[in-house]
Amino acid sequence: MDMIGQSRNFENMMDLVERVKDTDVPVLIQGESGTGKELIARSIHEKGYRHTSAFIAVNCGAIPEHLLESELFGFTKGAFTGAVRSRVGLIEEADGGTFFLDEIAELSPPLQVKLLRVLQEKETRRVGENTTRRVDVRFISASNKDIDGEIEAGRFREDLYYRLKIIVIEIPPLRERREEIVPLLEHFLSKYSKEQGRAAPSFSQRALNLLLNYSWPGNIRELQNEVQRCLILSNKEMILTENFLSERIVGCRPAKPSLYGFIQARAEFERLYIREALKRCNFHRNKTAQNLGLSRQGLFKLIKKHNIEIPDNK
Repeated sequence: MDMIGQSRNFENMMDLVERVKDTDVPVLIQGESGTGKELIARSIHEKGYRHTSAFIAVNCGAIPEHLLESELFGFTKGAFTGAVRSRVGLIEEADGGTFFLDEIAELSPPLQVKLLRVLQEKETRRVGENTTRRVDVRFISASNKDIDGEIEAGRFREDLYYRLKIIVIEIPPLRERREEIVPLLEHFLSKYSKEQGRAAPSFSQRALNLLLNYSWPGNIRELQNEVQRCLILSNKEMILTENFLSERIVGCRPAKPSLYGFIQARAEFERLYIREALKRCNFHRNKTAQNLGLSRQGLFKLIKKHNIEIPDNK
C-alpha cells in the first residue's frame, strides 16, 4: 500500500510523524484495518535517525501464542523440544532500529508482562536463558481495537498501555476523508497500469460516483484491490465503466444522503493537483504555470477559483 493523501487529516498526521521521527518515545497508531498503520510506522522509521538500522514488524495476531514468545525474545539451545540451536529474538534483531508490534491488543497477558519489562528496563531475555541482554529499540505499536475497552474487560494491562501510548497517531477511515479517494484512484491507476505496460485509463462518471459513495469498509487496501481488479477485467479499455466494479460497490447504498457528484469530484482533484504542483515548485507561480503548461494568468484564476492559500513569504 502507498502513502497518498492531501487532506487536512493526512497533513496533520504527517506533521506528527515529522515531530516524533527523531525521538525514542513509543508511538501507538490506531485505526481500522487497511488504513495504513504499518506504512505510518515505516515512515517514522525511515524519516528518523534510526533509518540505517533494521525495521522489524510482527503481527501479534498472526503467530500462535506458544510460538510468539520465542519469536519475540529468542531462545537458547535445549530450552524446549526442537530447540536444537540458539536463536536470536526479533526484538534483539531490531537493536538500534525500530520494532513494530501490529495488533498489539492480541498479545497474551504473560507476553504483555515481558514486553513491559523490555520497555522499562531496555533489556531482553531469551527463553531458557538467565542472562539479560541490553537492547536499544524504538517501539511502535498499532491496533484496530478499542484498547480502553480491552483494559476494562481485563484483557490488556493498563500499565503497558500507558507505556505504549506516549504519542498516539489516529488514522481516520477512508469514509471520513473522501477528498482523498480521487487522488488515490489516480495514483493506483497510474501505478498498476505502468506495471501492466498499458496506458492509464479513467473511470466513467457513473463508476466514479459509485466509488465516491461507497463506504470502503476495507479502507485504502480495499480501494487498491478494486483498482487492480478493474484493470485486469477491463482488457486495456480506456474507460472503466461500472460494469468492471465489484458487485458490492455497484449495489451499495450511498454512504451519504446525496451523491458526491462528478463535477465536485473533478474540482476537488483539480484543487489538490494545483496545490501539490505549487508545493513542488516552492509556491513559485511562474515556474508552476510553466510546469503545468498553463499561462500565468490561467494559474492565478485557478488559485483564486479554489481559494488556495499561498504562504505570505512567497
